[in-house]
Amino acid sequence: MLKELMILFFCHTASAVIHSLICNFMISSGLPNAPEYLVILNLDNVLMAYYDTNMKTVEPRQHWLKEMKKEDLDTWENYMQNAPLYQYRLAEDTKSFFQQQTGGFHVIQQITGCEWDDETGGIHSFTIFGYNGEDFIIFDKDTKTWIASTPEAEIAKENFNGKKARTEEFKTYHKNDCPILLKKSFNYAKSVLHRTVLPSVSLLQKTPSSPVSCHATGFYPNRAMMFWRKDREEIHERVVHREMLPNQDGTFQIQIDLNISSVTPEDWRRYDCVFQLSGIKEDVVIGLETSLIRTNCGTCKKSYEVIVLLVLIIIGAIGFTVYKKKKEQPPTSPPETDCELSERLNSETIQDPAHCATSS
Repeated sequence: MLKELMILFFCHTASAVIHSLICNFMISSGLPNAPEYLVILNLDNVLMAYYDTNMKTVEPRQHWLKEMKKEDLDTWENYMQNAPLYQYRLAEDTKSFFQQQTGGFHVIQQITGCEWDDETGGIHSFTIFGYNGEDFIIFDKDTKTWIASTPEAEIAKENFNGKKARTEEFKTYHKNDCPILLKKSFNYAKSVLHRTVLPSVSLLQKTPSSPVSCHATGFYPNRAMMFWRKDREEIHERVVHREMLPNQDGTFQIQIDLNISSVTPEDWRRYDCVFQLSGIKEDVVIGLETSLIRTNCGTCKKSYEVIVLLVLIIIGAIGFTVYKKKKEQPPTSPPETDCELSERLNSETIQDPAHCATSS
């Protein structure tokens, strides 16, 4: 279920009036070089703030959040500065998750957030807990109870439903705290969120026999499409779509691969890659030409542990969209090596999404 919905986390919605605030809390054990605890806060899929156990305090990632910190210190302290302390509550809440599990690694995530329609005023809130990248228990805001997503989660579900006071805290956060924080944050961020930024588009290829990747990075907003064409007609055969990912600066990146193993050199000129951004009439088009292709370096050291962590965060962070009924798009895999990551993403650092609540 999580893999089906991975795209939806980044491709939020086509409506310009739906805003979201998502916090991803994660605690882990058994993962080399991974922080024991991290918090990622996103507003409209733009990274707001980040914290992990290697840091002393929460780090704002947007200039407008620094302004909010200066002008509204109470909000900053109540909702964000105390996020590091939530590690102990999260660990206590989720002890029952792995009582029957032994050995290996354990990754527990809490995804908490809300969406706000600034035209109708409608609010949709959610909380989902995940275990090792899969849905575990979900808060049903209608019945005010917890629902198990797997048979293994039954013990955890009963444990959560037995904590009435804790459930009331989640209800309060969903109804009051999250919408307040979302609206306050949006007021500071709206000048940034309403901007339009065109991407840098390039063709990448690992080896002469590898697929050619059309990669666009640095664009905003995330309402974008990219596809391959042959003779000016969109094609789907031999094409692999990669999920949209956020960059550290709040922009986005996307990639689509074309398998050229059966394409003769003479036919290359018949292919091109097209990028379309919402609100921009002119498409960005780049033809399939050898001279335009950038190749990755040949010898690179793998960073397996870091890649595993990124995958777990990305997969787990989209669990909340279980409430959405949208079209499925195919999943993707992360870059394989440090070198590929650097070359392919044009020195952009992949960041992960999320939204915060120290009261939940």
